[in-house]
Amino acid sequence: MTILSEQTAKTLLTKVIAFSKADAVECNLDGSVGGNIRYARNTVSTAGEESDVTLAVQSTFGKRMGVATINEFDDASLEKVVRRSEELAKLAPENDEMMPNFGKQTYLESKTFFESTSKVTPEDRAQAAQNSIAPSKKDKLVAAGFLEENTRFTAIMNNSGLFAYNTSTNVDFSVTIRTEDGKGSGWVTRNYSDVKLLDTAKASSIAIHKAKSSVDAKEMEPGKYTVILEPAASNTLISNMMRSFNQRGADEGRSFLSYKPKEGEDLEKAPKNKLGMKMFDERVHIYSDPQHPIAPVAPFGSDGFPRQRIDWIKDGTVVNMPNSPYWAKKTGMPYIPSGGNIIMSGGSQSLEDMIKSTRRGVLVTRLWYIRSLDPQTLLYTGLTRDGTFYIENGKIKYPIKNFRFNESPIVMLNNIEALGEPQRIDGDMIPPMKIRDFTFSSLSDAV
Repeated sequence: MTILSEQTAKTLLTKVIAFSKADAVECNLDGSVGGNIRYARNTVSTAGEESDVTLAVQSTFGKRMGVATINEFDDASLEKVVRRSEELAKLAPENDEMMPNFGKQTYLESKTFFESTSKVTPEDRAQAAQNSIAPSKKDKLVAAGFLEENTRFTAIMNNSGLFAYNTSTNVDFSVTIRTEDGKGSGWVTRNYSDVKLLDTAKASSIAIHKAKSSVDAKEMEPGKYTVILEPAASNTLISNMMRSFNQRGADEGRSFLSYKPKEGEDLEKAPKNKLGMKMFDERVHIYSDPQHPIAPVAPFGSDGFPRQRIDWIKDGTVVNMPNSPYWAKKTGMPYIPSGGNIIMSGGSQSLEDMIKSTRRGVLVTRLWYIRSLDPQTLLYTGLTRDGTFYIENGKIKYPIKNFRFNESPIVMLNNIEALGEPQRIDGDMIPPMKIRDFTFSSLSDAV
């Protein structure tokens, strides 16, 4: 049992619902099949395939809820998992934030499944790895990479009439390529729904170039620099910011979106959050779209509620915040689930254009080991890695040692000089960015 068809999943979940004696029951059926290949020191080290299907049953009595899971699907096992979830529900404390299940919903069509990805073979993975290893060997470099693809399905049903079903595919590739002495390092990542878009040789050529170009890195004084962040570096900070983008945290004063009343302001009339307020450069437009052609996601969330295209930040202004059904009801706001992907609009400049227009700056391949310093200002720290370069008079002058940075995406998105074309990174679409006054606090000896 691997990828179940919509009808097969519906029949199985209908049977599960029929076993229930609870006031409310919701079932989540999820399955995946896929494979992977890993290589290090220019040699494949592991390869494998995996498949699994799991059923989770959530039973509710009043305000008490219990969940049980199983991966056996005969009638006796299905009834057993339902009874177990009911037993757990009766033992659970009451949850005052419990909300009723959603009824029947209507969903958008989202092209998340690509047959090409679902048909990847072990031979395809081996060839993709070889296409990365061979040029690395040719240049006397050392490659270590990982390729993984999978096909997934998810089905949700409850006793209030809701049924949702979706299939999706995904392929991830990343490789680190270093010089034999370990003094130069390059890295690249690629992520698609359609494996036809993946070219591991082309991707690896970028890491090869950076590995060879980053040898004998020079020290530069920490300080504030104009930086060009490649999409993988931009995404690290943008995704961290969006994970903190929720109404409840803002309303309760725990977030960078919390409104701080001014002296003398009427506290009862003052807003709780920064909804409707301009916080970023007016070029900042961040939204979610389940139907995005390059980064699609399922047209429903884990609770079965429909996803729609929705703006989070428009013209630099906060226009929506995700919340929960409970918090939406408590505050009189519409329920807005998280979008499933992050799409940030970009500009027309290429990475090369940004470099040419930079008198003095730093090119950053990616950021690593990110840690939060202050949730109220979203101040983060972390390190540059795998290719950091000094730019002078529109040209890459030489490689530089890595920096530790202390920066907030709020400040970063107010210091935009240029945006490039968005690229898919970890399921999101993020542009390269040219940012002024990015703060590097110290040096790092890591490559």
